[in-house]
Amino acid sequence: MAEGGSGSPKRTVTPYDEAMDALSSLITKRSRADKSNKGDRFDLLFDYLKMLNLDQAISEMKIIHVAGTKGKGSTCTFTESILRNCGFHTGLFTSPHLIDVRERFRLDGEDICEEKFLAYFWWCYDRLKEKTTEDIPMPTYFRFLALLAFKIFAAEQVDVAILEVGLGGTFDATNVVQTPVVCGISSLGYDHMEILGNTLGEIAGEKAGIFKHGVPAFTVPQPDEAMCVLEEKASKRDVPLQVAQPLDSNLLNGLKLGLEGEHQYVNAGLAIALSFKWLQRTGHLEISYLEQTSSLPEQFIKGLTTACLQGRAQIVPDRYINTESNGLVFYLDGAHSPESMEVCARWFSLTIKDDNEQNTLNCPSQNNYQSMHECVDKYHDRRSGKNFMQILLFNCMAVRDPQLLLPRLMKTCASHGVYFKKALFVPNVSVYYKVGSHALPPTDPHVDLLWQFALQRLWENLVQGDKGREANDTDAVFEEVKDDTGSSVRTCANSAVFPSLPLAIKWLRDSVYQNRSARVQVLVTGSLHLVGDVLRLVK
Repeated sequence: MAEGGSGSPKRTVTPYDEAMDALSSLITKRSRADKSNKGDRFDLLFDYLKMLNLDQAISEMKIIHVAGTKGKGSTCTFTESILRNCGFHTGLFTSPHLIDVRERFRLDGEDICEEKFLAYFWWCYDRLKEKTTEDIPMPTYFRFLALLAFKIFAAEQVDVAILEVGLGGTFDATNVVQTPVVCGISSLGYDHMEILGNTLGEIAGEKAGIFKHGVPAFTVPQPDEAMCVLEEKASKRDVPLQVAQPLDSNLLNGLKLGLEGEHQYVNAGLAIALSFKWLQRTGHLEISYLEQTSSLPEQFIKGLTTACLQGRAQIVPDRYINTESNGLVFYLDGAHSPESMEVCARWFSLTIKDDNEQNTLNCPSQNNYQSMHECVDKYHDRRSGKNFMQILLFNCMAVRDPQLLLPRLMKTCASHGVYFKKALFVPNVSVYYKVGSHALPPTDPHVDLLWQFALQRLWENLVQGDKGREANDTDAVFEEVKDDTGSSVRTCANSAVFPSLPLAIKWLRDSVYQNRSARVQVLVTGSLHLVGDVLRLVK
């Protein structure tokens, strides 16, 4: 480590760090809800393509374009894996990234290497810096990343480019694509309503903005309100729209999907339809083959069963703890909408039930959180010598409504007999306005925790059954204590607020060390940023 002139240590800046600083300079707002999401000067994207000499390349690219509220990332991942296993050279563009921005750009199933990333990054950045003007300024963050994806896929001459919409559809940067081979709309629900609209119909209208005249499209079973709008938009653009049915698990020949959760069979069904249609329209498949429903090609099965996606229904034992005991296990899912929160809660409940199948709780089903809590406290598996304890580690962005998320999470878990011993609320380590490299930034001793305190009050109200009362009317007693590092932690009977994620992780590890008979199962959810931060700390 180099020394600064004052004698203080100075961090060595790598070429990758320099690229991240340049990329961070393109973030114009400290929120995703900026004007570009609402179509602010969308036409500039076509100017950028010309500046980068990509307009011809993008028109010739064999693209699969996918929008949706839930499952679009999983659908794209399944689709890429299927076509890669069919022997094609694949490019996949997804968002957001969890640890490293290079995760957004995958070539043949692998994150783009640092050397190639830097070469393509500076090629695009320098040309845009040179050619942009006051009237045509540098593209904003996500627009630049989409342009970079087009450059990477064009230069690498991929056979197929699978593009996940970042937000919405109509004005998303990926929608600069005019001639995709096929489009997909995954499950729709309520999310980003400050941008996309307050009804399912309005949201569906924004997602259907990716439909192109005469280009076939597939969706999954949707609520009537959303389906009506999708059908109306498709009809206006002469789009043949079909509903892809969920995958029948029997077609996997006894194998399991690579992505966990029952909801993934819906996404897999959409991915199969998109893959078949792409193969057909690019001259690689006969129509009669497409109509077969009694079996799947071997390559499809391999693609579906080997697909992987970080931060979605992912299970990671903490390497810091003795691996033999598996004393601390993280169950990570970036759910952040009411519907996906319910899916996440169901996945977690069923998964830990399978994990502990030999150790089933012999407690009657009860509605009272506290009495069940006592039952959990007393539960001890005599055969393995383990006490099982479920902990929630949660944060969500302030644009989300936690009163729609946390009750759905708690109720769904409770319906499966899962009750959290403690809920931990933390601020995210990563921030939206700065793209970091591998290192986590230092803990801010003056971090604003008002949002986490609000989440904590809501949780305590839910636990006590005071759902009809205002959060500040709670009878819960909050206590401020110092941990062994001197940091303040606000605790209550069923929850705690930590000023940083590393301190919460330390508390979890200390809890396991102090009770070697405990197996702590931590559900991490509410924010993909939080999931990414946890992965950086525990992997």
